[in-house]
Amino acid sequence: MHRQLSFDLPVRAALGREDFFVAPANAMAVALIEGWQNWPGRKLVLEGPKGAGKTHLTHVWAQAAGARIITATALADTDIPALATGHVAVEDVPLIAGKAAAEHALFHLHNLILAEGQSLLLTADRPAAHWGLTLPDLASRMQGTTATRLDAPDDRLLTAVLAKLFADRQLIPTPDTIPYLVTHMDRSFDSARQLVAMLDTAALSQGRPINRKLAAEVLEHFIQPGFLDNSQD
Repeated sequence: MHRQLSFDLPVRAALGREDFFVAPANAMAVALIEGWQNWPGRKLVLEGPKGAGKTHLTHVWAQAAGARIITATALADTDIPALATGHVAVEDVPLIAGKAAAEHALFHLHNLILAEGQSLLLTADRPAAHWGLTLPDLASRMQGTTATRLDAPDDRLLTAVLAKLFADRQLIPTPDTIPYLVTHMDRSFDSARQLVAMLDTAALSQGRPINRKLAAEVLEHFIQPGFLDNSQD
């Protein structure tokens, strides 16, 4: 009888280009990342829901361009002139909405990067018009930046995402587990991330294989309060 051994191992996300599955939902975004030298104005906004692969594509671009990655909330405490000497990716820009120091830092970074002939990638979960930025000059520049979106997954993409999430956690589900999840789960990247984390925890705590039966039990309790309290992006 097949048995799944579960160990409390660290999660190591595979973030290389070869680990990113291309499907209609993300093909345009991938094409723009790979053709980054041709971005209009040398800048791009990468949009998509939580867990859609923005961080993965950001790392793909950073590796290809030799760029630095920084979270938007760290900008206020960063040496902006030094940062602007190379290509830069700024993640989760909407998080600084209404934070004057961070918004001014991003505005300064934006202008310096373009003046230095470098490229700028920004990530967000929604279009720039809905970021809530309060610095008018920054808001206008962000809204004028070319944007591409990672859309909700189809069956093939969701299957690939689940397989990658299990691999990141060094887990091997039984062959019928992923098809069952794809058929019955909410069709979002964030749900996939949370379900895999929950299956990992359940298998470890109960000493059980990750199979269709366990997947059905986890899905049954997926929306119960408190079940997702320890989930992470």
